[in-house]
Amino acid sequence: MDSRGQEFLTGLLETPTPAGYEGPGQRRWLEYLDGVADETWTDAYGNAIAVSRGEPDAPEVVLTGHGDEVGFIVRTIDDDGFVRPGRIGGVDATVSRGQHVRIHTEDGPVDGVVGQHAIHLREDDEEADVSELWIDVGADDGEAARDRLEVGDPITFASTYTWLADGRLAGRGLDDRVGTWAAAEGFRLAAEADPAATVYAVSTVQEELGGRGARMVGFDLEPDAVVAVDVGHALDYPGAPTEKGSDVELGGGPVIARGSTNHPTLSRALRSAAADADVPIQLEAAGTGTSTDADAFFTARGGIPSQLVSVPSRYMHTPVETVDVADLTDVATVLGAFAERAEEYAPFAVEL
Repeated sequence: MDSRGQEFLTGLLETPTPAGYEGPGQRRWLEYLDGVADETWTDAYGNAIAVSRGEPDAPEVVLTGHGDEVGFIVRTIDDDGFVRPGRIGGVDATVSRGQHVRIHTEDGPVDGVVGQHAIHLREDDEEADVSELWIDVGADDGEAARDRLEVGDPITFASTYTWLADGRLAGRGLDDRVGTWAAAEGFRLAAEADPAATVYAVSTVQEELGGRGARMVGFDLEPDAVVAVDVGHALDYPGAPTEKGSDVELGGGPVIARGSTNHPTLSRALRSAAADADVPIQLEAAGTGTSTDADAFFTARGGIPSQLVSVPSRYMHTPVETVDVADLTDVATVLGAFAERAEEYAPFAVEL
C-alpha cells in the first residue's frame, strides 16, 4: 500500500460513521475519487457513487463496500446526568464496558466513558446487555448533560486504529471502511486501465441496519453485476469457534464466497481474475446467505448477479477488529482486474 492509499485508509478510520450518520465519511470517500471518476454524486440518504463510463454496449459493474459502522445512540438522559444508550447495528455490549466513547452532537463531540462496576463489587461475569449500560459524561445532573447533548445523538468508541506487527491493522470500524477503501482502489485501478465496461464504485449507507442503502442503489443503477466487499471471519486465533465458519486466516488472501447469494459466473470470473493477477484466494461457504450488502443487491430489480468478496478479519464488531493489509490490497487488485476485463466474463447469467 502506497502512502496515498494509506492516508486514505487511515482518514476513513479516523472519521466516525455510525449507521444513519455516515455523512462525514462519505464526503471523505468521494473526495478521494475526485479526478479519478468521470462523475460522482450522492442520493437522498447519502449513498456515495462514482462512475467511470465505458462503451455503450459494454456491461455495467459495481464495486461496493458499506460506509457505516456499528455504534450506539443516546436513548435517554436520566436526571442524574447519565446517558442510557441504544444500539446502532450489532454492537457488542460484552466489550463495551470500561471503554472511552465519543458522542457526536451538532455542536461537536462530547467525551464519555461506559461505566463498569469495579471487579471487587461484581458477583459474576454475566454477559452485558446494552439496556444495562450507562455512559458517564461527567455531568452533575440531567440538566447539565442535556445542555451538551440530546436524544438521538450517535455514539462511537473513541479509539481509532493501531498498527500491529507485520502489516496488521487493528481498530474500530474496519467493518467496513476496508471494504469501501478496496472498492475505491479497485475502481481507480480499473479506471486507469480504460476498460470497455462502465464501472461504478459505491459506498453504501445503513448496511449494519439491514442493507438498506444497497437496496436503494441497486434499484437506481440497475447494473449487470455487483461485487460487494465486506469483512469475513478469520478463525485463526486461540479458542476460535472453527465449527461455525470456513478455514479463513489473516494473510491468506481475499475470500470468495460460494453458494446462495453468490452468483456462480461472478465467482468464477473473480477467481480467474485473481489467478491472472497472481493473487492467492480463500473460499468460504455461504449456503444460506452472506448477511452483507450482496444479499440486498442480488434481489433488487428482479435479480442482479452479485458476489461477496471478503477481507479476512478477526474480532468483528469490537473496537479491535484486525486485518492484514496485504489481504486488503490484494482485494483491490482483484476488483480492478475483474472490472478491467468485465466484458470478457459477461453475460452474467446461470447456464442451463
